[in-house]
Amino acid sequence: MPEVDDWRDALADDGELTPATTERILDAHGDRGQRAIEAASEGRVKQYNDFTVVVGHGDEYIVEAGSCNCEDAQYNLGPEESCWHALAAAIADRVGEVDHHDMFYSDVRDFV
Repeated sequence: MPEVDDWRDALADDGELTPATTERILDAHGDRGQRAIEAASEGRVKQYNDFTVVVGHGDEYIVEAGSCNCEDAQYNLGPEESCWHALAAAIADRVGEVDHHDMFYSDVRDFV
């Protein structure tokens, strides 16, 4: 049986979301995987000089080293699980869909 997150290596190798890799993500992460694929595909993963940010439907979430500041990650998930924001950042990074901004998010956040 393949590892739960073996999709990360497959995605990095392919450089795109293939049907097989998409199925692996959905099998491993269900609804969180679906939301992550949508966010990555819609360009909602932003890389600033200081943080990676995933734009959700009601707020923006900071993802650092695979961890997220959302309530789902903080209260609902175990140490081996990822919220959809962290999954979206991982997917977008591997398929080249991160929207890069040459500025600091901490400066931008003051205006949001």
